[in-house]
Amino acid sequence: MIDSWNDYRTLSEITAEAYDSSLLEPARVLESSVEFANDLTLRISAPMYAQVLLESRAGLRKYYRVEEIDPPIAPGRGSPVLPGRALIGMPDMPMPPQWPAEAGEPVFYDSVYRNDPVRVVAIWRDLFYRGAHRQVLVQVAESMGPRLNAEERGRQQEALRDARMVVLVVLLVWLGVALALRPLYRLRNEIRSRSPQDLKPLDPSRVPNEVVPLVEAVNHHIARYGDMLAEQSAFLADASHQLRTPLAIMLTQAEYALRERDPQRMREGLHALIEQLGRTRRLTEQLLSLAHASHEDERTAQAVDVDELARAVVLRYLPLAREKKQDLGCLTSPAPDADEGGARWPLVVQGIEAELQEALSNLVHNALHYAPPGACITVSVEPGETDVLLAVTDDGPGLEPGLRERAFGRFDRAGVEKGEGGSGSGLGLAIARAYARRNGGDATLEDGEVRADGGVGLRAVLRLPRG
Repeated sequence: MIDSWNDYRTLSEITAEAYDSSLLEPARVLESSVEFANDLTLRISAPMYAQVLLESRAGLRKYYRVEEIDPPIAPGRGSPVLPGRALIGMPDMPMPPQWPAEAGEPVFYDSVYRNDPVRVVAIWRDLFYRGAHRQVLVQVAESMGPRLNAEERGRQQEALRDARMVVLVVLLVWLGVALALRPLYRLRNEIRSRSPQDLKPLDPSRVPNEVVPLVEAVNHHIARYGDMLAEQSAFLADASHQLRTPLAIMLTQAEYALRERDPQRMREGLHALIEQLGRTRRLTEQLLSLAHASHEDERTAQAVDVDELARAVVLRYLPLAREKKQDLGCLTSPAPDADEGGARWPLVVQGIEAELQEALSNLVHNALHYAPPGACITVSVEPGETDVLLAVTDDGPGLEPGLRERAFGRFDRAGVEKGEGGSGSGLGLAIARAYARRNGGDATLEDGEVRADGGVGLRAVLRLPRG
C-alpha cells in the first residue's frame, strides 16, 4: 500500500508538471508579444500560433488576460495584488495569491473562474522604452477537467496493476506455503497413524531444513518418554514381584493357622501373619512414596528448619532403636548458627517439609534396619557455604564403594548379605534421592564411623540448598 501510494503521488506530480508546462507555453508567448507603440502605449502583437494555443476545445476551456500594472509597483515587498488596466483577454480573472519573486518567474495556483475549477499561471514583466517604464501581468488559465481525468485514469491503472500483483502474490504465497507444508502434513499423518506403543523416532530427512530442529526436539522428547515408560514398566514388574512374595507367605501362614488345632501354635501363626502384614504395609507405603516422589507437579517451597526436622525424625524412631538395642542420637548445627547473645537462629532450607522428612526417615530406617544390635547411629546437621548436609552415620557393616551408587536403584538391596535384616524392600534410598532431587538437592553414600575391627560403617547424606 505504501509503495502504491508513492507511485500514485509520483504519477500525480509528473502529470501536474506536464500540464503546467503546456499551460506555461502560451503565457510565455503572450508575455513576449507585449511591446511599445510609437506613442509609448502598450500593444499586443500575438502571432497566429499563440491564438491557436489559447483556443478552447471540448473538455478543455482556456482563459487569458494581459493587463498593465499602473502605477508600477515593487513585487515581493508586501504590495497587494490588485487588478490593473486590461490590454487583452477576459475580465475578472482570479489574481495570484502573491507576486512572483522575480520578473519572468511563473506562479501556478488553483482557483475558480465562472464556476469552473481552473489552473492558472501568472507572469509579470518590466518594459522599458525611451525612458518609459511599464509593468504587465500575464495570466493564462485552463480548466482542470482533463488534468483530473488523467490523474483518475492513472489512479485506476495503478489500482488495477496493484490488484493484479496482490492476486498474483497471494497465489504464489499460497502455492509456496502449500508446497512447503506438504512434508509437515505427511509427518502429521504419519504421527496420527502410529499406535500408542510406537515410539520410533521421526525421520528428519523428510522435512524442510528449517523444521529439522523441531523434529529433533520431538525425537528427544519421544526418547525421554520411552525411557520413562520403560522405567515405569520395570517398576511395575518389580513391585508386582515384591508384593507377590509376601502375599504368598501370608497365604501360607493363614492356611497353616487354619489347619493347626493347638491354640498356642495357631497364635504363633497369627503373630507371624501380623508381622508379615506390617512388612507388606511398609512396602506399600514405600511404593506410594516413590510414585509421589517421581511425579512432577506444581509445589510451593517453604522455609524448613532442618534442626527441628532432624529432631522430629529421631524422636519418631527412638522406640524402634530401643527395641533393636541401638544407640540413636541427634547432633544439630554447631555454634556458628547462633548470635552474639547465644540465642540460636534457625538453619533453614527451601523445600517441602513433608518430603524432606520422608527422605530423612528412609535414611534413618535403613540405618536401623541394616545396622546390628548395639550399633551407634547419629543424625547430624552440618551447614555449608551454599548447602546444608543432613547426615545419618552408623558404625554398622557399611557398604563397598563400588556398590553405593547401585544401592539407590529400586528394589536393589546391594550388599544386604552384610546386614542382619535381609527383608527390606530396597526402596528406602531410591525414595530419599527422589525427594531430595525434587527439592533441589541430592542423596549420596560415604564412609561412616570406624569400627573396632578396622572396618567403616556407612554415612548417608542429604545435600539441600540453603534457603
